[in-house]
Amino acid sequence: MLDRFYPIVPDIQWLERLLPWGVKLVQLRIKDRESAAVRDQIRRGMEAAARWDCQLIVNDYWREAIDLGADFIHLGQEDLDQADLAAIRRAGLKIGVSTHDEAELERGLSLDPEYVALGPIYETTLKKMRWAPQGLPRLGQWRKRVACPLVAIGGITLERAAGVFAAGADSVAVVTDIVRQADPQTRTEHWLRQSRTWSR
Repeated sequence: MLDRFYPIVPDIQWLERLLPWGVKLVQLRIKDRESAAVRDQIRRGMEAAARWDCQLIVNDYWREAIDLGADFIHLGQEDLDQADLAAIRRAGLKIGVSTHDEAELERGLSLDPEYVALGPIYETTLKKMRWAPQGLPRLGQWRKRVACPLVAIGGITLERAAGVFAAGADSVAVVTDIVRQADPQTRTEHWLRQSRTWSR
């Protein structure tokens, strides 16, 4: 069962900041680093997550995740094109998958994933997206079709979260509402406190 609050962080420094604040589920999404640095950050992330009893999800780097003994990987659609899914399964990794349209949803569900993520729910400034915001109605439609946990991502703030859960999300992935806050610790603590009030 996924936690309701699912922060995504860009590097090990952010991950090591978040864990003492009480986060129990986090994705390490590293971009534009050399292979040795990626391996070092994943290794350190695994050690920190174990120390703080947190589930770490490694984004994209499935080879490193297998080599280092991680247990959970998140793959985007482009990652799926390159990934050795048989090797991932042999290694026993759980898989989360990004989806944005009907074809991607069908592809994701065929993998028997631990969860599927739908996004962007709202307009996001994190990266340029070729998909328009999906909106809460689409989230509700997919909730009826998806048996596994459904993660909502994209432009979600603490103030929007209750509506996202009401529409059918099991978990909310959060990036900018943490990492671009002037006081990320207080914001994280508010997320954690509020997440306990959202019934499943």
